[in-house]
Amino acid sequence: MRRRRTARWRGAKERRCHPSARARAAVVGALLLGTTAVLPGRPALAADTPSPYAFAPDARPVTGAASAKDAALLTPGATYKSSLRSGGKTYYRLSLDATSDAYVSATAIPAPGSTASDGDGIKVTVQGPDDRDCSRDTETFGVAHSPRPIVAWGAREVSAHRSYCRRGGTYYVIVERVGTANATWDTWDLELFATSEPHLKQAGATRAPEAWNSASPTPLTGEVVRREGGAGFASAVSVGQGVWSSDIAPGGTLFYKVPLNWGRQLYATAELDSSNSGAGSTAGALNLSLYNPARGLIDDVSAHYNGRQKAAAELRPLPPVAYENRYDGLARYSRMRFAGSYYLVVHLSAEVAETYGDGPFRLTLRVRMEGATEAGPGYAGESEPRGVFEVAAGDLGVAAGGQGGEGGGDGGTAMTVLAVSGIGAGTVLLGALGVWTVVARRRLRAW
Repeated sequence: MRRRRTARWRGAKERRCHPSARARAAVVGALLLGTTAVLPGRPALAADTPSPYAFAPDARPVTGAASAKDAALLTPGATYKSSLRSGGKTYYRLSLDATSDAYVSATAIPAPGSTASDGDGIKVTVQGPDDRDCSRDTETFGVAHSPRPIVAWGAREVSAHRSYCRRGGTYYVIVERVGTANATWDTWDLELFATSEPHLKQAGATRAPEAWNSASPTPLTGEVVRREGGAGFASAVSVGQGVWSSDIAPGGTLFYKVPLNWGRQLYATAELDSSNSGAGSTAGALNLSLYNPARGLIDDVSAHYNGRQKAAAELRPLPPVAYENRYDGLARYSRMRFAGSYYLVVHLSAEVAETYGDGPFRLTLRVRMEGATEAGPGYAGESEPRGVFEVAAGDLGVAAGGQGGEGGGDGGTAMTVLAVSGIGAGTVLLGALGVWTVVARRRLRAW
């Protein structure tokens, strides 16, 4: 019988700080200003405690309702900051036309001190005007049962398969917790991202492509370029084809985005270097997830870690980006339906610290893109937010920056580069999160 284990984001009692320590905390606090919110139903974090997730700086505060009649309106094109209670359903609403597809993603961020088991997670349901479900999506922590940001999405598609979801009017987005975590008292933070996709000027094929290259390519080699990840979707750091490195602390999560155009195919592998200390094995220690531009989960893979050799989590082969993929019956194929920024999210289990110490550990991300860029499907209007289903020229330039050719090499630098790298505030948040995780764990041991 498989034994169920739990992991905990550890909290700590406050201690009196040396003046220099307070000064460092003040600097971190200033960098984090605007990313940590006090939401209904949860206590405020201490001023020197960074949030484990960087919300979008333009996220609007919204309170979820306990019933549909009190549901707050979500507008496609906007990002929202909310909270998710431990019991019952939380309602929001959408006002939709009869021609555009709409998507809402919910990123749940467990509070520091939360526990997580395999079946714990969130569920998102979109209901139509007649209370019938247009979509349901449940995502859990799975084998990598370490508290981390997890995402589920809901969709209202104007499809002949669900005629009751084709009408314009009021739709409801229902977010709820699932698993044993639903019985705990704590409240999770929540980021909601609403998008709309216009209909096509001219209807095309209504079947998914049947022929595409499903073979895994040879692992990419070449110069290793340092690129610290962001601390949330909004602060995700652009990467393109190449070999990228970063440091990651146990319990930490890094966000990268890959510009992927129509016709392009993505392959990615996350690797964790071996360790010189500790013995034993951590199940699902390294987790790699891929999300589409509307933040729908495409694939989620994990690798065990025993410290003696590299752990590698590799995405399974995926089809080239195509509008018609939405007609595929397999979710991880059908969600490769947009051009735009795809997100690679890497998490290192907090349990790794119990055997191998607080780190940080060396992470290597190998990204390969193949296939020729193709013309888009021909939308009849603009998406909300504008350009979300397009590849921006700026993203392509940033992603390609610093990439070397085939061969060896190591572009590693010290973590202190974070403060002056110019990559973005998300990288500073990563450094703060690593410090917070290590300090909290040590304080708990001392307590």
